[in-house]
Amino acid sequence: MGSKGTAGAKGPAGSGTGSGISRRAVLIGGVVTAAGTAALAREQLKRAWWRLPGVEKPRKPGELDYARATWTAASEANWRRADRPDDYDIDRVVIHVTQGSFSSAVRVFQDPGHKAAAHYVVRKDGHVTQMIRELDVAFHAGNRSYNERSVGIEHEGFVERPQGFTAAMYGASARLTAAICARYDIPVDREHIIGHVEVPGADHTDPGKGWDWDRYMKLVRAAKP
Repeated sequence: MGSKGTAGAKGPAGSGTGSGISRRAVLIGGVVTAAGTAALAREQLKRAWWRLPGVEKPRKPGELDYARATWTAASEANWRRADRPDDYDIDRVVIHVTQGSFSSAVRVFQDPGHKAAAHYVVRKDGHVTQMIRELDVAFHAGNRSYNERSVGIEHEGFVERPQGFTAAMYGASARLTAAICARYDIPVDREHIIGHVEVPGADHTDPGKGWDWDRYMKLVRAAKP
Protein backbone atom coordinates (compact mmCIF):
# COMPACT_ATOMS: atom_id res chain seq x y z
CA MET A 1 0.00 0.00 0.00
CA GLY A 2 1.54 3.35 -1.04
CA SER A 3 1.66 6.56 0.95
CA LYS A 4 -0.73 9.44 0.26
CA GLY A 5 0.48 12.44 -1.73
CA THR A 6 0.81 15.86 -0.10
CA ALA A 7 -1.79 18.58 -0.68
CA GLY A 8 -1.25 20.73 -3.74
CA ALA A 9 1.18 18.23 -5.31
CA LYS A 10 -0.89 17.90 -8.46
CA GLY A 11 0.42 20.23 -11.18
CA PRO A 12 -0.91 21.41 -14.53
CA ALA A 13 -2.28 18.90 -16.98
CA GLY A 14 0.49 17.00 -18.71
CA SER A 15 3.13 18.15 -16.19
CA GLY A 16 3.71 14.56 -15.08
CA THR A 17 3.70 15.43 -11.37
CA GLY A 18 0.28 13.96 -10.69
CA SER A 19 -1.02 10.39 -10.57
CA GLY A 20 -0.69 8.06 -13.57
CA ILE A 21 2.22 7.47 -15.95
CA SER A 22 4.36 10.51 -16.65
CA ARG A 23 5.40 11.64 -20.11
CA ARG A 24 9.02 10.93 -19.13
CA ALA A 25 8.12 7.33 -18.23
CA VAL A 26 6.33 6.92 -21.54
CA LEU A 27 9.32 8.32 -23.44
CA ILE A 28 11.77 6.11 -21.54
CA GLY A 29 9.57 3.08 -22.16
CA GLY A 30 9.50 3.90 -25.85
CA VAL A 31 13.27 4.20 -25.99
CA VAL A 32 13.72 0.86 -24.22
CA THR A 33 11.25 -0.82 -26.57
CA ALA A 34 12.96 0.71 -29.60
CA ALA A 35 16.37 -0.42 -28.33
CA GLY A 36 15.06 -3.96 -27.83
CA THR A 37 13.55 -3.99 -31.30
CA ALA A 38 16.80 -2.70 -32.80
CA ALA A 39 18.82 -5.36 -30.99
CA LEU A 40 16.49 -8.05 -32.29
CA ALA A 41 16.74 -6.64 -35.81
CA ARG A 42 20.55 -6.64 -35.59
CA GLU A 43 20.55 -10.28 -34.47
CA GLN A 44 18.23 -11.26 -37.32
CA LEU A 45 20.37 -9.31 -39.80
CA LYS A 46 23.52 -11.03 -38.51
CA ARG A 47 21.94 -14.45 -39.01
CA ALA A 48 20.73 -13.50 -42.49
CA TRP A 49 24.18 -12.12 -43.38
CA TRP A 50 25.97 -15.41 -42.69
CA ARG A 51 23.45 -17.22 -44.89
CA LEU A 52 24.49 -15.26 -47.98
CA PRO A 53 26.53 -17.29 -50.50
CA GLY A 54 30.24 -16.59 -50.23
CA VAL A 55 29.96 -14.86 -46.84
CA GLU A 56 31.56 -16.59 -43.87
CA LYS A 57 33.50 -15.94 -40.69
CA PRO A 58 37.30 -15.82 -40.93
CA ARG A 59 38.80 -19.26 -40.41
CA LYS A 60 42.23 -20.88 -40.48
CA PRO A 61 43.04 -24.32 -41.93
CA GLY A 62 43.41 -26.87 -39.14
CA GLU A 63 41.99 -24.57 -36.46
CA LEU A 64 40.55 -26.54 -33.52
CA ASP A 65 37.32 -26.01 -31.62
CA TYR A 66 38.48 -28.31 -28.81
CA ALA A 67 41.97 -27.61 -27.50
CA ARG A 68 42.63 -31.21 -26.39
CA ALA A 69 42.07 -32.58 -29.89
CA THR A 70 44.43 -32.98 -32.83
CA TRP A 71 43.40 -32.07 -36.37
CA THR A 72 42.97 -34.45 -39.30
CA ALA A 73 40.78 -33.08 -42.09
CA ALA A 74 37.86 -35.08 -43.45
CA SER A 75 37.15 -35.03 -47.17
CA GLU A 76 35.17 -31.96 -48.21
CA ALA A 77 32.68 -34.33 -49.85
CA ASN A 78 31.63 -35.53 -46.39
CA TRP A 79 30.48 -32.22 -44.92
CA ARG A 80 28.95 -28.87 -45.91
CA ARG A 81 30.45 -25.46 -45.26
CA ALA A 82 28.39 -23.33 -42.89
CA ASP A 83 28.65 -20.67 -40.18
CA ARG A 84 27.00 -22.27 -37.21
CA PRO A 85 25.53 -21.29 -34.81
CA ASP A 86 24.66 -18.10 -36.72
CA ASP A 87 22.93 -19.86 -39.58
CA TYR A 88 21.86 -23.00 -37.67
CA ASP A 89 21.45 -23.29 -33.91
CA ILE A 90 23.44 -26.13 -32.33
CA ASP A 91 21.37 -27.92 -29.69
CA ARG A 92 22.35 -31.60 -29.90
CA VAL A 93 25.36 -33.88 -29.48
CA VAL A 94 25.05 -37.21 -31.30
CA ILE A 95 27.03 -40.21 -30.00
CA HIS A 96 28.26 -42.77 -32.56
CA VAL A 97 30.31 -45.97 -32.53
CA THR A 98 32.61 -46.60 -35.50
CA GLN A 99 32.04 -50.36 -35.94
CA GLY A 100 35.76 -50.59 -36.54
CA SER A 101 39.11 -49.21 -35.49
CA PHE A 102 40.03 -45.59 -34.97
CA SER A 103 42.33 -45.65 -38.00
CA SER A 104 39.65 -47.14 -40.24
CA ALA A 105 37.18 -44.44 -39.17
CA VAL A 106 39.67 -41.69 -39.96
CA ARG A 107 40.43 -43.31 -43.29
CA VAL A 108 36.81 -43.54 -44.45
CA PHE A 109 36.09 -39.97 -43.32
CA GLN A 110 38.92 -38.89 -45.62
CA ASP A 111 37.37 -40.85 -48.52
CA PRO A 112 35.20 -38.59 -50.72
CA GLY A 113 33.19 -41.60 -51.80
CA HIS A 114 32.04 -42.34 -48.26
CA LYS A 115 29.68 -39.31 -48.16
CA ALA A 116 29.62 -39.26 -44.35
CA ALA A 117 31.82 -38.12 -41.47
CA ALA A 118 31.57 -36.91 -37.87
CA HIS A 119 33.16 -33.83 -36.33
CA TYR A 120 35.23 -35.87 -33.87
CA VAL A 121 36.61 -39.38 -33.42
CA VAL A 122 37.59 -40.65 -29.94
CA ARG A 123 40.12 -43.47 -29.66
CA LYS A 124 40.09 -46.19 -26.99
CA ASP A 125 43.02 -44.59 -25.18
CA GLY A 126 41.15 -41.26 -24.96
CA HIS A 127 42.86 -39.49 -27.86
CA VAL A 128 40.49 -37.10 -29.67
CA THR A 129 40.81 -36.15 -33.34
CA GLN A 130 38.76 -33.33 -34.86
CA MET A 131 38.03 -33.81 -38.56
CA ILE A 132 35.37 -31.15 -39.27
CA ARG A 133 34.91 -27.69 -37.75
CA GLU A 134 31.89 -27.25 -35.51
CA LEU A 135 31.03 -24.28 -37.74
CA ASP A 136 30.28 -26.73 -40.52
CA VAL A 137 27.58 -29.33 -41.10
CA ALA A 138 28.93 -32.88 -40.93
CA PHE A 139 27.04 -35.66 -42.71
CA HIS A 140 26.83 -37.97 -39.70
CA ALA A 141 23.26 -38.36 -38.49
CA GLY A 142 21.39 -39.51 -41.60
CA ASN A 143 18.90 -36.67 -41.10
CA ARG A 144 19.48 -33.24 -42.64
CA SER A 145 17.87 -31.28 -39.82
CA TYR A 146 19.87 -33.16 -37.18
CA ASN A 147 23.06 -32.74 -39.17
CA GLU A 148 22.48 -28.99 -39.19
CA ARG A 149 21.71 -28.74 -35.48
CA SER A 150 24.22 -31.19 -33.96
CA VAL A 151 27.85 -32.07 -33.35
CA GLY A 152 28.73 -35.71 -34.06
CA ILE A 153 31.22 -37.74 -32.00
CA GLU A 154 32.43 -41.16 -33.15
CA HIS A 155 33.93 -43.70 -30.73
CA GLU A 156 36.29 -46.50 -31.62
CA GLY A 157 34.74 -49.91 -31.14
CA PHE A 158 31.82 -52.18 -31.92
CA VAL A 159 28.20 -52.01 -30.80
CA GLU A 160 28.21 -55.72 -29.97
CA ARG A 161 31.39 -55.44 -27.86
CA PRO A 162 30.63 -52.86 -25.16
CA GLN A 163 33.54 -54.19 -23.07
CA GLY A 164 35.74 -52.34 -25.55
CA PHE A 165 34.38 -48.96 -24.41
CA THR A 166 37.24 -48.05 -22.09
CA ALA A 167 37.27 -45.72 -19.09
CA ALA A 168 39.74 -43.50 -20.95
CA MET A 169 37.38 -43.24 -23.91
CA TYR A 170 34.32 -42.51 -21.76
CA GLY A 171 36.23 -39.84 -19.84
CA ALA A 172 37.71 -38.13 -22.89
CA SER A 173 34.39 -38.16 -24.72
CA ALA A 174 32.55 -36.80 -21.68
CA ARG A 175 34.98 -33.88 -21.40
CA LEU A 176 34.53 -33.15 -25.10
CA THR A 177 30.73 -33.27 -24.85
CA ALA A 178 30.78 -31.06 -21.74
CA ALA A 179 32.86 -28.47 -23.61
CA ILE A 180 30.47 -28.51 -26.58
CA CYS A 181 27.43 -28.16 -24.30
CA ALA A 182 29.04 -25.23 -22.49
CA ARG A 183 30.00 -23.53 -25.77
CA TYR A 184 26.45 -23.60 -27.18
CA ASP A 185 24.48 -23.60 -23.93
CA ILE A 186 23.12 -27.10 -24.60
CA PRO A 187 21.33 -28.71 -21.62
CA VAL A 188 23.17 -31.73 -20.27
CA ASP A 189 20.37 -34.26 -20.52
CA ARG A 190 19.29 -37.21 -22.63
CA GLU A 191 17.02 -35.06 -24.77
CA HIS A 192 20.01 -33.13 -26.07
CA ILE A 193 22.78 -35.74 -25.83
CA ILE A 194 21.55 -38.67 -27.88
CA GLY A 195 22.65 -41.81 -29.65
CA HIS A 196 22.67 -42.17 -33.42
CA VAL A 197 19.89 -44.73 -33.03
CA GLU A 198 17.68 -41.98 -31.56
CA VAL A 199 17.89 -39.70 -34.58
CA PRO A 200 14.52 -39.68 -36.39
CA GLY A 201 14.68 -41.83 -39.50
CA ALA A 202 18.11 -43.25 -38.63
CA ASP A 203 18.83 -46.82 -39.72
CA HIS A 204 21.81 -47.28 -37.36
CA THR A 205 21.83 -48.94 -33.94
CA ASP A 206 24.88 -47.23 -32.41
CA PRO A 207 26.04 -46.66 -29.78
CA GLY A 208 24.12 -49.82 -28.86
CA LYS A 209 22.47 -51.20 -25.74
CA GLY A 210 25.88 -51.71 -24.14
CA TRP A 211 26.71 -48.00 -24.09
CA ASP A 212 26.52 -46.98 -20.40
CA TRP A 213 24.42 -43.84 -20.57
CA ASP A 214 24.13 -43.41 -16.79
CA ARG A 215 27.90 -43.53 -16.44
CA TYR A 216 28.44 -41.27 -19.42
CA MET A 217 25.97 -38.57 -18.35
CA LYS A 218 27.46 -38.46 -14.84
CA LEU A 219 30.89 -37.93 -16.39
CA VAL A 220 29.58 -35.17 -18.67
CA ARG A 221 27.91 -33.35 -15.75
CA ALA A 222 31.08 -33.65 -13.66
CA ALA A 223 33.20 -32.28 -16.51
CA LYS A 224 30.98 -29.35 -17.48
CA PRO A 225 32.83 -26.04 -16.98
